[in-house]
Amino acid sequence: MREHESEPVPGLPERLPAGETILWQGAPRWRPLALHAFHLRALAAYFALLALWYLAAGWGADPQDAALGALRLVALGAVPIVLLLGLGSLAARTTLYTITNRRIVMRVGVALPMTVNIPYAAIRSADLRQHRDGTGDILLRLLPGHRASYFALWPHLRMLRVSSPEPVLRALTDAEAAARALAQALAASASMPVRALHGARIDDDHAARPEAAAAA
Repeated sequence: MREHESEPVPGLPERLPAGETILWQGAPRWRPLALHAFHLRALAAYFALLALWYLAAGWGADPQDAALGALRLVALGAVPIVLLLGLGSLAARTTLYTITNRRIVMRVGVALPMTVNIPYAAIRSADLRQHRDGTGDILLRLLPGHRASYFALWPHLRMLRVSSPEPVLRALTDAEAAARALAQALAASASMPVRALHGARIDDDHAARPEAAAAA
């Protein structure tokens, strides 16, 4: 992990050394990033159910008060949703993922840009997860002894894996192209034949079981 103020190459804190080349670069789309990383659908559903429960519970006693209370709950729920959408927009604009023939570089950070380098020797597997909105994520699992910083990478990781953070390249419009580049790089790094990287199409942020994975 490295903090930096300038980029001689977009997404990188310094020029690539001899022999290292960029295979793919991309940034997340802000709306899918916010929806899937922050579980906004689940959050909206929670406040909607809470408002309906309040409305149903109080309708018999005072319908007007019940309706006003339900509206207040809806307004209360809209505040964090709007804030998280704004955070997702900022995170997307300040993020750039880079896949080279030697590593993955994640430039992240809204207030303080930093780069996180993940060498292929540290990667146990990489899975492609696709969503119905046309975007996809690449989930990385690290080998024992290698640990990413949860707070440095948030929200570019699986949210519930605090003890063993798993980096995620999120909300990519060309996820399949990124997956192919990564599969080839991992195979070359491990001197193994390239295996296809497929993913199951899902609509939430739970991990899908891939048909195949590129493993280091």
